[in-house]
Amino acid sequence: MDSTRVDRWLWSVRLAKTRSDAATSCRGGHVRVNDHPAKPATPVRPGDRVRARVYDRTRTVEVTKVIEKRVGAPVAQECYIDHTPPEPAGPAPVYARRDRGAGRPTKRDRRVLDQLGLSRRTT
Repeated sequence: MDSTRVDRWLWSVRLAKTRSDAATSCRGGHVRVNDHPAKPATPVRPGDRVRARVYDRTRTVEVTKVIEKRVGAPVAQECYIDHTPPEPAGPAPVYARRDRGAGRPTKRDRRVLDQLGLSRRTT
């Protein structure tokens, strides 16, 4: 087989959880094949570059092998080369830490936490 549908390929290499999610991304204009907008039935061949935004994450991959059936994750990773740039590391979430047994936070403590934008979670 030399080509397959882009929605089927995205599903089979596990970039989309379901084929309908892949098709929905295509219809929404979130999938491009070789920098051209792709419909769900757009064919993909080895050597094509696919840029897909699925689940609020944009992935850029190069097709190395065309498959139509969903396969295991190790086999699926052999079907494409990932050219996605690494995501910038955001700041780590900050939580207020209170000593165990310190009791409930006072009204002043809660105001300070709210001003800092920290979670009221106690651990």
